[in-house]
Amino acid sequence: RKIGTMFVVGASSSVLELSRPLVLDPLAGHSREVKRLAHPDMRETVKELAQLDGGFVVSEEGVVLSACRYFEAPSRGVRVPLGLGTRHMAAAAVSRATRAVAIVVSTSAMVRVFDDGRIVGEILPELWLISRQSLYIDPPHIQERPQENVTVVTNERDLDGAETGT
Repeated sequence: RKIGTMFVVGASSSVLELSRPLVLDPLAGHSREVKRLAHPDMRETVKELAQLDGGFVVSEEGVVLSACRYFEAPSRGVRVPLGLGTRHMAAAAVSRATRAVAIVVSTSAMVRVFDDGRIVGEILPELWLISRQSLYIDPPHIQERPQENVTVVTNERDLDGAETGT
């Protein structure tokens, strides 16, 4: 079953102010230690909770503070490419309104990273690389990472932080 979700990382107090729970938060009351992304049980928990509406708020330290959040950041003036939906609009808006970075996992398995209201990175499943027409970054800089079995597309810097010249 294909499932999409959204993670908003950093600036957690500002992000929490610009969002609200859609249901009773299933992570409420659990210790920060078990809510760390590095905790062995958290990966499966995130997979299960991603099936519910809303997104995740993740602290700067990698602790999932809240799940099933509806993001209400102002979207006036935010532009996302045609064909991307409300999850992408919410990610662009919250990343523009705060210092957070938003990561959207589409039901198509595409992963897009938003910072300051714009797409700054895309991670593509290998199937999508056959036709690069679905890229939204302009100009794209494609990095093949065969040892990690992933391809990352950015528009400014490579993964090590060096200028790409684009």
